[in-house]
Amino acid sequence: MSMQQQIQEKISNAIACKHLNVINESHMHSKGTDSHFKVIVVSEEFLGKRLLQRHRQINEILKEEFLSDLHSVTLKAFSIQEYDEF
Repeated sequence: MSMQQQIQEKISNAIACKHLNVINESHMHSKGTDSHFKVIVVSEEFLGKRLLQRHRQINEILKEEFLSDLHSVTLKAFSIQEYDEF
């Protein structure tokens, strides 16, 4: 399973996502390794949570990946209301 698929699966299993997009941006940063991603997550679970809390939640979900080959994840975490206004 690719790192992109792994990230997608782990987040979707841990958070009830209305929208989840995992974009591999490794080609802009490294050669030959899938190590840099942009993740856009939209979930009702984020309502009332600060941005830092949302990022910590996702980083905790991906902690095993960060211990292996994952180097960087750019996070965009929205509640459904925020995403509709975006």
